[in-house]
Amino acid sequence: MHVFANPNRFLGFARPLTPWLGWGGGLLVAFALAAGLFYTPPDYLQGESVRILYIHVPSAWLGMAGWGMIAAASLMQLVWRHPLAGVAGRAAAVPGALFAGLALATGSLWGRPTWGTWWEWDGRLTSMLVLFFLYLGYIALANAGDDRGQTPRVAAIFGLVGAVNLPVIHYSVLWWRTLHQGQSIGLRGSSIDGSILWPLPIATLGFSLLFGAIVLMRMRTMLAEARVEARLKRMADA
Repeated sequence: MHVFANPNRFLGFARPLTPWLGWGGGLLVAFALAAGLFYTPPDYLQGESVRILYIHVPSAWLGMAGWGMIAAASLMQLVWRHPLAGVAGRAAAVPGALFAGLALATGSLWGRPTWGTWWEWDGRLTSMLVLFFLYLGYIALANAGDDRGQTPRVAAIFGLVGAVNLPVIHYSVLWWRTLHQGQSIGLRGSSIDGSILWPLPIATLGFSLLFGAIVLMRMRTMLAEARVEARLKRMADA
């Protein structure tokens, strides 16, 4: 990662990579959602509501992965003082919060016909809600940086501490009795029928590529803003 410590070197690969990720992810998401809506059969128990799967699962995954990126960036900022680590953490926070909120919203929509309720204070739902609020807290702390747009150390520490919630989300269905179903996809296979499952990895890959494109765009924007601010400050001091 230290190879990209120089912002110019980072921008050299980020500029051409961003549209590839964005367009590639958009096409994969469009294909997967079209397949999920029109070509896969309804579930024998959940009926048509099972189609929320193709948005809910990738959103939950990216909500957790986004905080994993924040935690990794925070570690690099605190230990190795990587110059772009704070920028990467801030760039991942907003799309991470967006996907965490989307996971909560689609989960609620899915839960109403499946469980008979919009919300239940069980382990999985509550820990995911906590993750959403952690995102809001991190965004507030990160935006409290100095006039050079740097991320405060307290935000990096918060990013590391908040990572404790990730295993809680993952294992909540095993640790507590919950309405939320257990792990459906694992190393030993899946409990979801293949005729319903096959668009899901395509949707997950597509949303992941879109997430990467958004993060790169936000990092490029932050670096551009920092350069403009530095230039204006030099002009004011001249």
